Amino acid sequence: MKIYPALIMAIALTSCQQNQKQTSSAEYYGFVKEPVADSPLTPEKLWSMGRIGSVSVAPDGSKVVFSVAFTDIKANKSQADIYIVDKDGSNGRRLTDTNISESEVAFTPDGKHISFVAAANGSHQLFEIDIDGTNRRQVSNVEGGIEGYIYAPDMSKVLYVNRVELDEKLTDIYPDLPLANARLETDLMYRHWNDWSDGKYNHIFVAKYENGKLSDAKDIMSGEKYHSPLMPMGGMEQITWSPDGKQIAYTCKKLTGKAAAESTNSNIYIYNTENGETSCVSVDNKGYDMNPQFSADGKTLYWQSMEHDGYESDKNRLVSYDFASRQTTDLTANYDNDVNSFAIDKSSGNIWFCSNHHGCDEIFSLDVNTKEIKQLTTETCDFTSVADAGDILIATSMSMNHPTEIYRVDKTAGISENISKINDPILAHTPMGKVEERWMETTNGEQMHVWVVFPPDFDANKKYPALLFCEGGPQNTVSQFWSLRWNLQLMAANGYIVVAPNRHGLPGFGRAWCDQIAGDYGGQNMQDYFTAIDNVAKEPYVDADRLGAVGASYGGFSVYWLAGHHQKRFKAFIAHCGIFNLETQYPTTEEIFFVNHDLGGAPWVDNDMTRRSYAASPHLFVKEWDTPIMVIHGEKDFRIPYTQGMAAFNAAVLRGVPAEFLYFPEECHWVQQPQNSILWHRLFYRWLDKYLK
Repeated sequence: MKIYPALIMAIALTSCQQNQKQTSSAEYYGFVKEPVADSPLTPEKLWSMGRIGSVSVAPDGSKVVFSVAFTDIKANKSQADIYIVDKDGSNGRRLTDTNISESEVAFTPDGKHISFVAAANGSHQLFEIDIDGTNRRQVSNVEGGIEGYIYAPDMSKVLYVNRVELDEKLTDIYPDLPLANARLETDLMYRHWNDWSDGKYNHIFVAKYENGKLSDAKDIMSGEKYHSPLMPMGGMEQITWSPDGKQIAYTCKKLTGKAAAESTNSNIYIYNTENGETSCVSVDNKGYDMNPQFSADGKTLYWQSMEHDGYESDKNRLVSYDFASRQTTDLTANYDNDVNSFAIDKSSGNIWFCSNHHGCDEIFSLDVNTKEIKQLTTETCDFTSVADAGDILIATSMSMNHPTEIYRVDKTAGISENISKINDPILAHTPMGKVEERWMETTNGEQMHVWVVFPPDFDANKKYPALLFCEGGPQNTVSQFWSLRWNLQLMAANGYIVVAPNRHGLPGFGRAWCDQIAGDYGGQNMQDYFTAIDNVAKEPYVDADRLGAVGASYGGFSVYWLAGHHQKRFKAFIAHCGIFNLETQYPTTEEIFFVNHDLGGAPWVDNDMTRRSYAASPHLFVKEWDTPIMVIHGEKDFRIPYTQGMAAFNAAVLRGVPAEFLYFPEECHWVQQPQNSILWHRLFYRWLDKYLK
């Protein structure tokens, strides 16, 4: 349900904003969001910040083009425009200013134009503009629109993704009932995350590109009822051209129904544009294989790979495939953490990648010949992507103190500098609380990493209520993330000390630490939560009688479990989209591989792991509930169906426990609409303040 080493090492306690140079963006881009008052972070201020989308480095490495979305809270929608900046951070400017959002922004391979996707006549199409933002022109006119695109290196072709309808509808079978509204399912995976299957599949098309237009498009997956990119969250990083433009490498999970629900076995396929043949280069691996990239000479293909089928949080390795020998090599066999994103250095052929290390996502280098891995950056932040720009790297980075911005990173010293500065005008007027790193001994004698976030006006002579933040996943690191909802600085700005432990089951601390949680949902990781909150509650500035616990997804499960076991520690709980009843969760979730791996199988399967797993289900301990609890759930959450939240709320009311149920009919596992999110925040803090202040 997620979305990453063993050695204990002190990480600098200063934030990314302190380590990295920050200058105002007011001189760039031609805008400043006014008025910006000196005030703590609020939900409205959070939503007023720009959100950086796609980022592309010019072929010569001189410039960076990117999209930024700003939100109109009153209109309840966001609008994205295109921006450009020199790689040294100078000459930043906005290139588009329309009422149409532009996304999937990139330089064309010749570096002469900027391409993007925007709405046109009811669908999304490919457009181009000149480098100065002028001469806007539509390139594609594809029926149904395109989901993404990539130009061939020589610009003779463009591949794009279009949704192809292949499944028959009931109204096709019974055309005399055109107003009938029903579904008839005969196999699994009929819905995924937050969408029902609509009978359409992501397919890759290859079209000629001549005189700024596309023609003669061919579906390279014709008739196949599979997706590339993978649904529901895969992007164009899952597809790439070979340097000579004769091959396309793409990610696809060629399984359907029950087999797809029980397996993570995606593969890397090679399509030959000259003879139309497709081959698989990862057939021997049974786990996820994704995100291929060719070497500069086209002789080697790299991709991210998980070894074991059915384990979505398995070690994310970086592998290479030699086309001549047809041999696959694990380049990170001696590295104990994940490769989260990677880029090939154009001059050396070596690889830069992002990986979580002790609660931060840092940039590492990999020598493809010796397999030697070195850590480049040592900053308290999350680098979320990296790209080569010649003498420097271009990376995106966020921290608990700032949203995602674009940074130039020195390839030798690892020092980074913000070159986008989109949110500087707001951040300059928004005090942030201190983020402190601690290590604590767990009940089994190991060391646990914990973030503690303090209110921006913290006074050690006062006493504050504290919140235990329970991470989801369950295998998601409590990293230096910045969130529109679970924003730890926003919690601190509301007067709470936030305790965020990297308990057992989280990546970034070696595979043994991460893998431990499978089959042990109610075990060591729950004791870790008690260790973290008990430790911080001893501080003289924490009011041990005003403690709360909050979390989403597996974090919501954690809150439900803690509610039945906390022995009066907490005075208030909030669970968002949490699992309440493991027995009903198993047959109603969609990715069956997840519950098979983490729980050991179905509740009707009798083995040591399933007995241990289902015995920890929170619904079995409702008789111990005695603390006010708020339950939040979205109807379109298919990962954890909203009935889990209903059952928890109903159980609390039936037990006579003060409870509220916040239900969003149009939201999924997340709350994505601006006004819904702000409402979420207002009710979230109203509930906590009622019982903890």
